[in-house]
Amino acid sequence: MFEKRSGLGAWYDKFSAFDVAQLFSRTRKIGPPRKVHVNEDLPPDYHDHKGRIKKEHVYVSNQVITSKYTVITFLPRNLLEQFRRVANIFFLAIAILQFFTIFSTISPGLVILPLIIVIGITALKDGYEDIKRHQSDQRVNYTLVRVLDGGEWSNSNATAGKEKTFVRGILPGSRRNRKAKKGGEAQNLDTENLEHAAPPEALQAQDQTLDANEPDIEFDDDHSVRTGETSHHSHHLFGQHHSQMPHWKNTIWEDVRVGDIVKLKGDESFPADILVCATSDDENVCYVETKNLDGETNLKSRNAVPALTRLRSASACASKTNAFHVECDRPDVNMYKFNAAVVTKEGKYPVDLQNVLLRGTVLRNTEWVIGVVLFTGTDTKIVLNSGNAPSKRSKVERQMNPQVFINLILLVIMAVVCAIVDAVQEQKYYPLNAPWLYGDTASDDNPHINGLVTWAFALITFQNIVPISLYISIEFVRTCQAIFIYFDKEIYYEKTGTPTLARSWNLSDDLGQIEYIFSDKTGTLTQNAMVFRQCSVNGKVYKGDESSEDPLDKVSLIDGKPNAGTFDVPLASPRSSGSGSGLKQDKADSQSVPSTIEAKNVKLSAQVLNHFRDSVLREDLDHAVHAAPDSEQAPRARALNGFFSVLSLCHTVLTAEDKETGAIEYKAQSPDEAALVQAAADVGFVFRGRDREVLLLQTPFSAELERYELLNILDFTSARKRMSVVVRKLDDEDRRVFLLTKGADNVIFERLRAGNDELKKETERHLDAFASEGLRTLTLAYKVIPEEEYEPWAHRYQEATVAMEDREGTIEAVCEELERDLRLLGATAIEDRLQDGVPEAIADLKRAGIKVWVATGDKLETAIAIGYSTNLIARDSNIIVVRGGDKSVYQQLLNAFEQFFPESDILEDENVVNYGRNGDGTYPLQRVNTGVSSLVGHDNGERPGGFVLVVDGAALTQAFSDVEHKTLLLKLAIKCEGVICCRVSPLQKALVVKLVKEGLGAMTLAIGDGANDVSMIQAADVGVGISGEEGLQAVNSSDYAIAQFRFLKRLILVHGHWSYARNGNLIVNFFYKNIVCIGVLWWFQIYCSWSSQYAFEYTYVLWWNTFFTIAPVIAIGLFDRIVDDHVLMALPELYHYGREGYWFSTKLFLTYVLDAMVQSAIIFFFILYSYNTTTARPDGYVVAQYEFTTVMAVAAVMAANLFNGMNTGVWTGWVFFAVSIGIVLVWAYTAIYSVISPGWFATGVYGNDHYLFHSALFWFGVVLTVLLALAPRYIAKAYKFSFAPDDVSIMRWALKQDPHLDLETAHHERAAGLSNMRRPVSRASSMSNLSVRPPPSVDPRGSRTDMSTGMRSTHRGFDFATEEGGVAIRRMQSNLSEVRQSQLINSSSTKRKRAGSLVSTLRRGLRKKPSTPPKSRPSS
Repeated sequence: MFEKRSGLGAWYDKFSAFDVAQLFSRTRKIGPPRKVHVNEDLPPDYHDHKGRIKKEHVYVSNQVITSKYTVITFLPRNLLEQFRRVANIFFLAIAILQFFTIFSTISPGLVILPLIIVIGITALKDGYEDIKRHQSDQRVNYTLVRVLDGGEWSNSNATAGKEKTFVRGILPGSRRNRKAKKGGEAQNLDTENLEHAAPPEALQAQDQTLDANEPDIEFDDDHSVRTGETSHHSHHLFGQHHSQMPHWKNTIWEDVRVGDIVKLKGDESFPADILVCATSDDENVCYVETKNLDGETNLKSRNAVPALTRLRSASACASKTNAFHVECDRPDVNMYKFNAAVVTKEGKYPVDLQNVLLRGTVLRNTEWVIGVVLFTGTDTKIVLNSGNAPSKRSKVERQMNPQVFINLILLVIMAVVCAIVDAVQEQKYYPLNAPWLYGDTASDDNPHINGLVTWAFALITFQNIVPISLYISIEFVRTCQAIFIYFDKEIYYEKTGTPTLARSWNLSDDLGQIEYIFSDKTGTLTQNAMVFRQCSVNGKVYKGDESSEDPLDKVSLIDGKPNAGTFDVPLASPRSSGSGSGLKQDKADSQSVPSTIEAKNVKLSAQVLNHFRDSVLREDLDHAVHAAPDSEQAPRARALNGFFSVLSLCHTVLTAEDKETGAIEYKAQSPDEAALVQAAADVGFVFRGRDREVLLLQTPFSAELERYELLNILDFTSARKRMSVVVRKLDDEDRRVFLLTKGADNVIFERLRAGNDELKKETERHLDAFASEGLRTLTLAYKVIPEEEYEPWAHRYQEATVAMEDREGTIEAVCEELERDLRLLGATAIEDRLQDGVPEAIADLKRAGIKVWVATGDKLETAIAIGYSTNLIARDSNIIVVRGGDKSVYQQLLNAFEQFFPESDILEDENVVNYGRNGDGTYPLQRVNTGVSSLVGHDNGERPGGFVLVVDGAALTQAFSDVEHKTLLLKLAIKCEGVICCRVSPLQKALVVKLVKEGLGAMTLAIGDGANDVSMIQAADVGVGISGEEGLQAVNSSDYAIAQFRFLKRLILVHGHWSYARNGNLIVNFFYKNIVCIGVLWWFQIYCSWSSQYAFEYTYVLWWNTFFTIAPVIAIGLFDRIVDDHVLMALPELYHYGREGYWFSTKLFLTYVLDAMVQSAIIFFFILYSYNTTTARPDGYVVAQYEFTTVMAVAAVMAANLFNGMNTGVWTGWVFFAVSIGIVLVWAYTAIYSVISPGWFATGVYGNDHYLFHSALFWFGVVLTVLLALAPRYIAKAYKFSFAPDDVSIMRWALKQDPHLDLETAHHERAAGLSNMRRPVSRASSMSNLSVRPPPSVDPRGSRTDMSTGMRSTHRGFDFATEEGGVAIRRMQSNLSEVRQSQLINSSSTKRKRAGSLVSTLRRGLRKKPSTPPKSRPSS
């Protein structure tokens, strides 16, 4: 583990690990801190003495190239990559050798031609793959963005030139002028992009490519003109029109420069790292989606720099009066750090990450943003976190190098033996005038150095021991395997018309050897959308109707007939809602777009998949609405009202009107909040919007809109694990203050008031059930705050918010005072909807023995929740949590070994145990009393489901600091069933992959869909990109592109396993058939004085690999099947043959080499001595050399072809043809070649037909030697199949007996792999069946141990995603603080004193309510 070899092993490791990309990738030094000048000239010190701008002040272009080659580097880089193959170096040396006349056998040009063909075909394939990458890069680089132009504007910052591309690709003119496609045509465009391997921003690039009818320039007053029109234009000297007014010009991404001012609109992605100047929001706030960077689905808020908010138009941006510059730190790989400052005439203003929009993020919920480009191209953070395109080589190809070395050693030994013996014999028999040494008296002939010449001749004679045709055969086979993947309908996504693509054709066999899979979460395992699945209200569960899964209209009715669980609720009069600027309509829009008060419909949020409908809940609500205050239904009515009121009010969701339908549309930063508020609206509790601090709510229990004053927001943080709002009911009869809270179950339960234990236990039971289904849970509670308690608390809270020392701690302590003695309402269960088939796919991959690790930017709770829902974490698993922070990560890891793996050998290593003891050395870790001991099960840490390690990004930062940390982390990780890395950066994802790849030498696969997954995909042996429905993320950097995660199962278990078995079998059979030929030539050296002469006529050697024996091995690579695909899918345990390298290894190679040598000896010596006893000719003359050796050639061809066929698992028509074609060709060639008259050209085999085909020795020699040669392998196969069958043999036999055998049913009935097939225990049968549901005796709640605190707790599925401390929440807090401050100044001494409960107002509401619900009033 992380150990380096020495000597020859170290030299070979260095050679095999040599990365050609390092020679061609420019390691550009990170420049100094930069100043970006806007509307001002560059300082004089930016220029050298010749007036040129200094290099450190010349910034890179915005062109991003993910491909490997350029026009200049293609030839040298590709040749270097190909000559990493030892065999190619050998072939080149042999070809060069034959250019010398003394060693020439045939034309030197013909000798080197095969090598040129092999290298040429491989280069064409590599070039074609890279052309597609360049075309995809051009799609992104030619995406359009609005850049400031015209007027006084000029960008004085210097930018370097763009790189030359490998091909022109798609012409930019046609790209920009092509009309946007819609509907089915758009889907075809998606498929086209996928086939061209579109890069991370490809689909957004399509969306941002403007229609041919759209203008090339835009003005801020929305009066846009096309270039060539006369309005707002002056006449150019050459007759063209060019705008002189400041405007926004559509510019391609790669032409964007540092210092440019750009304008982007909603749902567009950012082309560079941009400083926010102004937004369409009144308070200059915008919202961005960062899932491409950190994997989080909740929106992030960003705000403009206060000093630049005046730059809201093109004219303002171009004005010289608005001159400033931005002082930036040098480009930094850290995604969460950004230090800069804006310097204007007025002063200097700080800039951090909150003011910056990074490349790869997408603008959401914001109409437009104007910003200054600070970093472009390779200086952007997302590109810095993505490595250069690696030159990947398959494991099989890497394993072939040592095998080629073995063959080369054999070749050298054979040549040396020939040289030594020939030299000795020449010197011994030359003085005796040996007849075969006639002519050695020539002046240029020296018996003393002829041994060296013989050595070189031997290299040429036996060169086929390293077959050059092997490489071209493998390339051909892998290309066909990529085509098979493309045309496989089982992994074709019909919804988007997307096939599975093999973008790197040389890695198909690596798919069959995967040991570790590293997966992203967002967009890879999940759909980035939520579904409100169930809820528990006052001890009763509402599970939703199954029909709610059906596709629904995106708009649910509020008026009229209910839809999706809504109710016939009369609308409140607009006059009852109060007034406020946030809800008022502009007069111009009053006729066309209704306000949220007057809207009659609620549009389904974009972050929510389905409406929530529950017929039981509908009936209960219907009864509750009409229930009398003192009836038995009243408690249930109060609970329902309180529960859904909390859902409708405790959030930060904003409302907007859909301009097309006029419906209410919820805009939420968090998909969780969107699902909760949407579900409340679906059942009739419609959040109508907010007018600053006034919240408007429509409920089934009130004929008018209910109005609540928002007093305080106690924000959600990962430490608090809860969110609360303090509201005051604005009613003439009721103005009480309520605390509404939602959060983690353990946090809420700790703060409940005493009593009502039955409700607590029932809710806990429901939470356990929710968690066992992998749902994300929240617990809801409330309390009434007496006015005399709230006023002093509000004063303390106001003081805490402005405290100068320990502000966060002070605020938390004040919040803790209020958030206690709560009343439990119930719990919610939300499903983070997975991609179809994800749990089943992961379960089967685990059955295959593959370890699945998840690396995500999400927080810990979200990662654990997905772990449960995807079967990565079993219901009876124990979770080990390692966090960064005050506690040493090394000691946390060591403590985990001590607690859970005390038998580990690592604890006996004193160096490991004592490492870090003298640092902060506070171990062993002590358990912390957290007050949740009631949640700790008696068997925590001892559950039968094994362990799952969860580690966060901060801990990984420490763990990657040195070898000791990495070794300990890796040893702990491999003892766990799975690993989840949360809060990790893109670079950390790659480091995790390298940790396993380099530390264990294991085969790794990384799969993701976002730009943040590129570095991980490139670091793994095999990278898989998912082309999502909304984009083709990460596909450009991947080796394989699939549309759904579930397709990975078939890609690995079927295509990967088949390809590995086929290619491994092809290679060893290829080596075998060549060594059979070389073996015959070698045995002949005994009888030709070791002179390196050919045994049979040279053309038989020449056509050996070309015609006679090539077809069977190609058939193995294309058509062989170890077992059928449905068997591999039903029994993933069979994949262990691939994981363990069963189908290709040095041991297997040596077995085939030995078999070939034995067969060659049988063929040579049996035929030699058969012909050596008596002549086979009727005329009595002695048999010629080429006469009896032709029998050897025919027999060798037949034996090699039949042996290859015998090693084929499935004989199809193509296999029959391939095995027989070589035999037919050698017979036909022998017959035709032997009758060619010397009048045409001289041959050494003329007349062989007359002597061979009439000889009994020929016929018996061919038949008997072939049978004797194949007998050892046939007997070994028969014995193994009869007495020691493996799983594959058993499955072949079982399906032969019963072709309709239901394997999945048989497997699940016995839950013991293949044990029902009546055979001894095998690897497959030892695999336990993974059950999705826990057995009845196992507590379905997982155990979790946090090593940073020592706390053990039970997981009940809590998860809630939202931005912590974002601009939006800070803005609300600021508004509330201002209101509170003014209230404190103007407050009177009179205090209202009220008592009661939150839902007790129902009694008054019910008393006021008429017996029949009033009809909705018609809108005016």
